[in-house]
Amino acid sequence: MSESIIPFESIYQTRVWGGRTLETRFGRELPDKESPFGEAWEVSAREEADSPVESGPWKGKTLTELWRDPELKKEIFGEKAPDGERFPLLCKILDAKDKLSIQVHPPAAVAPELGGEPKTEVWYIAHAEPGAKLYVGLKPGVTSDLFREALEKGTAEDCVHAIPVETGQHIFIPSGRLHAIGADLLIYEIQQNSDTTYRVYDWNRVGLDGKPRDLHITESLMCIDFEDVEPTMDEPVGDLLTECEHFRLEKHSVADAESLGAAIGGRFAILTMISGSLTDGETSFVEGDFVIVPARTSAAGWSPGEGCEFLLTTWPS
Repeated sequence: MSESIIPFESIYQTRVWGGRTLETRFGRELPDKESPFGEAWEVSAREEADSPVESGPWKGKTLTELWRDPELKKEIFGEKAPDGERFPLLCKILDAKDKLSIQVHPPAAVAPELGGEPKTEVWYIAHAEPGAKLYVGLKPGVTSDLFREALEKGTAEDCVHAIPVETGQHIFIPSGRLHAIGADLLIYEIQQNSDTTYRVYDWNRVGLDGKPRDLHITESLMCIDFEDVEPTMDEPVGDLLTECEHFRLEKHSVADAESLGAAIGGRFAILTMISGSLTDGETSFVEGDFVIVPARTSAAGWSPGEGCEFLLTTWPS
């Protein structure tokens, strides 16, 4: 293992809407043989889920320990790393066998009042079955009062805008945007380091314990942007997919070491494999792998396999 690449152990989360795609598609050994695992937290510095380094010189150290060590922070995360006690991003794989709840994350202006954390994110569609869709934003004419009435009637889905999606597309989800991931989707999610979600509608279903899951109607109505009407999937601009104040997300296809080095460019990045392979010595990274590439890494000695595509998440320009 090169000292230039930092892989982490995955942290798996059961979800009522989850499946077993992490096992069947990626060949991973999940914590048990039956549970629906909806999320794999791949790069996480949450107190309840702090990613441990899987191998290399810092094996066993958590992401938070790397971040809070002044020398390592500069070496790994680079000069542009923001201040703060906590690594500010969270990267996940979402396996949506069923629909997620219709939900919203609090904007920064509202989150403190509600005791939550703002959460802006972007979704990259790693795989979509035919007919899969996302629920994002509102239909024309839906006001706060009309939406509240629909919630009382159990028909909130009639108010939410649905978008058909295909593999390889992406969409930015700012805090305040009403949203839900539809069934039969595998998604790579890059987000602020937050786990605050206000669930406004859950398709009238029950959770894994057989009881209805908690809803957060009051909080949700305080957070939803009711001017966010019929958004569409985003379009890339060259290699750039999304850039906001929290992160920059790029997509690259590389065929040789020179183009690989140019893509990484000596920046700190979280590299997410989309397809093909990337080999460093005897270690290969394949679809679904997330690793940290420290700042000033040259990528010398790395070898991209045929069809090598990956996402790079780094600090904003």
